[in-house]
Amino acid sequence: MVVLDLGLPDMDGVEVITALRGWSRVPILVLSARHASEEKVQALDAGADDYVTKPFGMDELLARLRAAVRRAEPADAGDTVVETDAFTVDLAAKKVNRGGKDVRLTPTEWHLLEVLVRGGGRLVGQKQLLREVWGPSYGTETNYLRVYMAQLRRKLEADPSHPRHLITEPGMGYRFEK
Repeated sequence: MVVLDLGLPDMDGVEVITALRGWSRVPILVLSARHASEEKVQALDAGADDYVTKPFGMDELLARLRAAVRRAEPADAGDTVVETDAFTVDLAAKKVNRGGKDVRLTPTEWHLLEVLVRGGGRLVGQKQLLREVWGPSYGTETNYLRVYMAQLRRKLEADPSHPRHLITEPGMGYRFEK
């Protein structure tokens, strides 16, 4: 569950909703002082599940949180292990196995791989990856992506110079393909 205020210091809350929806179905409840109808519509259209304006009653907030959790799709246990011909990613255990041996990934490498795998073959934009893995102030540091993707490919791909699973979409982002 994500409880989000739209008034963030480094970025717009609607951008956060859009980015989250690019890779996750987690319930999102917006909690904001913004009362304008168009702002509510924009947040809901971006993917928020509910919108509560300040001031609010705690009992109402808790009831809306319970309702959002009830409506959320249960996690499919079958989606926690992703197998390719070269390696296996166990999202629940946070492990990668290649050729019968565990592959040691740094926390940053793991986070990058996890975001791509959870993307389910969809393109994950450079800015979204940078913000998700490194934080909101790293939106233009594309050199980080090149370095870490090269490291992941060396550790996971059978032929790192011709990757089959960690695919670059030049100028746009990356995708994971089984």
